Amino acid sequence: MTTAQPLDVQPTPLALLLLGRDADPKSERGVECPGDLPAPSDPDLVERARAAKARLGDKVFVLGHHYQRDEVIEFADVTGDSFKLARDAAARPDAEYIVFCGVHFMAESADILTTDAQQVVLPDLAAGCSMADMATAEQVAECWDVLTEAGVAEATVPVSYMNSSADIKAFTGKHGGTICTSSNAERALTWAFEQGEKVLFLPDQHLGRNTAVRDLGMSLDDCVVYNPHRPNGGLTAEQLRAAKMILWRGHCSVHGRFSLDSVRDVRERIPGVNVLVHPECKHEVVAAADYVGSTEYIIKTLEAAPAGSKWAIGTELNLVRRLANRFADEGKEIVFLDKTVCFCSTMNRIDLPHLVWALESLADGKVVNRIEVDAEVAAFSKLALERMLALP
Repeated sequence: MTTAQPLDVQPTPLALLLLGRDADPKSERGVECPGDLPAPSDPDLVERARAAKARLGDKVFVLGHHYQRDEVIEFADVTGDSFKLARDAAARPDAEYIVFCGVHFMAESADILTTDAQQVVLPDLAAGCSMADMATAEQVAECWDVLTEAGVAEATVPVSYMNSSADIKAFTGKHGGTICTSSNAERALTWAFEQGEKVLFLPDQHLGRNTAVRDLGMSLDDCVVYNPHRPNGGLTAEQLRAAKMILWRGHCSVHGRFSLDSVRDVRERIPGVNVLVHPECKHEVVAAADYVGSTEYIIKTLEAAPAGSKWAIGTELNLVRRLANRFADEGKEIVFLDKTVCFCSTMNRIDLPHLVWALESLADGKVVNRIEVDAEVAAFSKLALERMLALP
């Protein structure tokens, strides 16, 4: 493990807990902050990255997700959320290499949407997503069998979050469903309920529940949670027949750790603070927040915020820190919602050493860590993505 270094985070009135040094018994199972933020890279790597990128010229297009570290974002040609970046890649057909500084499912989406002549590279193959990994193709196929046995499969439309594997996107496309992002989840669910009576929402239970209850006016009783680790998902046929939203038991390891106590605590510490959270947070956190929205919504809200306003943000640490620095000159106070510093550990596997290695390899004519999606999987995934793009 990399030696721990001081975190470049503005201190709050309460001491920040170091990553991996404490556990929160109230958090969801599997929600923790493992390890420490990697140390800043050797400055020599900056020059090597610049040189390799210059050698490649227009042959390479580097995508940087909002949750990446600053040292990686510096070399991104565009930044954004996962789907925006995949579309940006598709809009650059002349770029031979797409280097995706994000996680595995994002690189898969880029491969699905780009041409066969383009090659998508993920600098570190270990950069996965715990949420996406919570739903495997085998588990989802078994779930569909359970729905079939309960007599509800024909009335159920799958809606899968962008944060899912290509296999899950393909399942969704094959069964008449659509993909959604945190920005258009309400539109996707509205469309789905026009096609059928129920929705199977994969793999993030919180986004599905928050959208159904907060945006569509359903009740919590309309939602059930399918647990792939229990027989029949832990649900009876009667529960499945009565439910409108069948939520997969998955969550984001970062957003899932924010709690109602986090909201209460920050309001006590910072009078007049505005609480702004991502819809991947738990329902009670979303209900207690002042503003709720996607990563792009969070950024735009802070851009429009008046000088001197105070904000507690419930999303990934690297983005919160970057926003705090960006708006400091405008007198906007921006802090991380939780007392425990937490970042997306898998996203942070894409560091400058890995990026330099990928760029230098490409500059030398060697393609490393290429992400390729099976043709049939890609076809059905693209069908689901196209349904999303056609949403009214």
